[in-house]
Amino acid sequence: MSKIFKKYTRITTKTLTEMKSRGEKISMLTAYDFTLAGIIDKAGIDVILVGDSASNVMAGHETTLPITLDQMIYHASSVIRGVNRALVVVDLPFGSYQADSKEALRSSIRIMKESGAHAVKLEGGSQIKGSIERILQAGIPVMGHLGLTPQSIYKFGTYTVRAKQEEEAEQLINDAKMLEKVGCFSIVLEKVPAKLAEKISKKISIPVIGIGAGRNVDGQVLVIHDMLGMSKEFNPRFLRRYSDLNQIITDAVSKYSTEVKSEDFPNKEEQY
Repeated sequence: MSKIFKKYTRITTKTLTEMKSRGEKISMLTAYDFTLAGIIDKAGIDVILVGDSASNVMAGHETTLPITLDQMIYHASSVIRGVNRALVVVDLPFGSYQADSKEALRSSIRIMKESGAHAVKLEGGSQIKGSIERILQAGIPVMGHLGLTPQSIYKFGTYTVRAKQEEEAEQLINDAKMLEKVGCFSIVLEKVPAKLAEKISKKISIPVIGIGAGRNVDGQVLVIHDMLGMSKEFNPRFLRRYSDLNQIITDAVSKYSTEVKSEDFPNKEEQY
């Protein structure tokens, strides 16, 4: 029997807290452009993340590190213009907040002012506490991100599951509690053991949104290009593909090219 949930005309940070308290799971996807953002917003997604994964799926970089603050603002501005209901969260890119809290605040203000976004997301725990506090003091909502933090990939040296050892798991729990205490409205947990993610979700009052963190958290997030089957190279265990747009687009473009060359397109009805 399907559950009946309250219908929200506009999702806010407060809405997400209400959803957790009601036991309603939060749906979240990435978007980087006006057209796709409009489609997934109309489809009823709760949160749209303008992720620094744009560095991978939009720009073709191996990691998320190369994308700049200006580029993130461009993507966020495009997304905002296509959205009416979802909460839009924007990643602070690598190098725009790590140096000091003043830089973190300046970067966050630029994102909010220039793109019209609703919140920012930062990777890390206790090491960036001061930056998070400074951003929050300016009235900017912050989403945390713990576990596998892709901006630190060269430190980790691998994309493997994090916090499998007791010491790292304990640090993750402490960081999650800290993010809640300083005022973050939600946390993304990436690639951590499902039991640990569930434990954290139960220990804190703010929503925990997982990617590769099991089913017993408060919501799920995936990269739109992965979920729709546009990219085929990325095949982690946690990914479920809901379509095969790679093949669909390939077939459509191939048919178009063939019909142009055979002069089947355009026909008499498709000209003036």
